[in-house]
Amino acid sequence: MRLMRRSIRTGALFAIGLAAAVAATPHAQSIAAADTFAARIATLSEPGGYFDTDDLISNERSYLHVAPALRRAGLAGTTYIGVGPDTNFSYIAQSRPSMAFIIDIRRDNLLLHLLFKALFAESTTRIDFLARLIGRAAPADLAPWRQADVGQIVADLDRAALPDAAAMRARHGAVASRLKTFGVPLSDADFETIDRFHRTFETQGLDLKLEIIGRGTPVYYPTFRDLLLETDRDGRQQSYCASEDDFQFVRGLEARDLVIPVVGDLGGTTALRNIGRLMSARGETLGAFYTSNVEFYLFRSGTFPQFVTNVSRLPHTGRSVIIRSAFISAAGGIVPMLPGYDSASLLGGVDDLVQGVANGRIRSYLDLVAR
Repeated sequence: MRLMRRSIRTGALFAIGLAAAVAATPHAQSIAAADTFAARIATLSEPGGYFDTDDLISNERSYLHVAPALRRAGLAGTTYIGVGPDTNFSYIAQSRPSMAFIIDIRRDNLLLHLLFKALFAESTTRIDFLARLIGRAAPADLAPWRQADVGQIVADLDRAALPDAAAMRARHGAVASRLKTFGVPLSDADFETIDRFHRTFETQGLDLKLEIIGRGTPVYYPTFRDLLLETDRDGRQQSYCASEDDFQFVRGLEARDLVIPVVGDLGGTTALRNIGRLMSARGETLGAFYTSNVEFYLFRSGTFPQFVTNVSRLPHTGRSVIIRSAFISAAGGIVPMLPGYDSASLLGGVDDLVQGVANGRIRSYLDLVAR
């Protein structure tokens, strides 16, 4: 997913505006006491930074290859942490956490997840959600589609007509109204950004690909359609829209405000530590932590040691795992890629990471992904 990382700090006014929603209490008490969706975002987040991809969807075609191992890990009831777009929903569906945090250095990622949250709230089923997301007309009778194969859903949406102008205005109005119910302070510019994200999904539909800002999109990047239809290593479709049960699990967490987007740097000293404090206050332990290939850039920026310190302080057990992605260009040829894939998704233990760095076995990104 990640191609380039720079630590330009932005969004300070947003962080100040969010913090104003929280009572002035000592920091640790404030984190423990923050029991609303908006207050949690306010107390956990830090000012945002810059990244040169839009990240509306992932470019990790291999993202579901870890799904069988993730299911076998027995992580139900733990806490999930991840970065980036809706890839997280598929990992949430597989690991069945009690709550989830989506942390990203880009504040735009928070706005994207507010759009997803609004669409989950407006929708009742998978096909309804996807139709609203990509601007297509949903079937009149949604009930039969609850048992449908995701391939059937994708095929129907590919054939579906565009709603008329009045219906589209109503949909956009419903999203804007729903956003206002979340309690998160949003400026006019924020609403415009969220609307732009939504219109990008609607314009490009299932053909949407991740875009590198200013440089376009490589032809080999997967489309949104590809990602929805992707399979695990056992040949089973396992995206969050592959079954109604998986979709409804994610939708249920969203409805209970338990998927919390956070603005933060994994190699920083604030957001990830704040998440750990909240987890400790709630008696939560880490299940899965999806880092994509952010660790590659943390090594390059010199902040990887701080990231490892942050991870070590998260409440975790011997079963806690990290989901990471390695791309051909960064893996140095030491990570085998399956035919047709330019990335590999890997599952490693949190303790393996922490102990490997402590005893000197992990000194570079290649040491990390070769394990």
